[in-house]
Amino acid sequence: MISTINGDSNVPFYKELGNAGLKATDVPVVAFSVGEEELRGVDTKPLVGHLAAWNYFQSVKSPENDAFVKKWKAYSVKKKLPNADKAVTNDPMEATYVGIYMWKAAVEKAKSTDTDKVIAAMGGQTFKAPSGFTLTMDKTNHHLHRPVYIGEVKADGQFNIVWKTKGPIRAQPWSPFIAGNESKQNM
Repeated sequence: MISTINGDSNVPFYKELGNAGLKATDVPVVAFSVGEEELRGVDTKPLVGHLAAWNYFQSVKSPENDAFVKKWKAYSVKKKLPNADKAVTNDPMEATYVGIYMWKAAVEKAKSTDTDKVIAAMGGQTFKAPSGFTLTMDKTNHHLHRPVYIGEVKADGQFNIVWKTKGPIRAQPWSPFIAGNESKQNM
């Protein structure tokens, strides 16, 4: 089953999947928008083996990720966030973290916070991300080149990374299969 359910709507879906006793060996689910945060609210033992495709998982092995996870957990405890003892990082958090640092670098390069100047300075920005890869902001379309990971749900709500790209994939924001997009591909 391919799941395109997004965000916290995953919680009731995975709860019911577990309640129905459907295991990954019976009906494997591949999700494109489920991560550690959504699984934090679910008993993941019945979900072991289901898959998710993301650009980042907390279980990525890299020094940058170790530091990222450690800082987030410490911040969660310090600020007394709900369930701070179970704080997790996830793909949207890593994307936001990268985006803020790239924005900062673009502001410094532009020597301004003027929107047009920052946009002009954003193309080509790079950042060593928690994923362990150096990510690049595309010079022409301002989409981020990111790696792809496939993770398998573990009983503890984390993911065992079973496959990953060798590096970041160039962003392709316009489908070449839709009429009219051909010219956008080379912008």
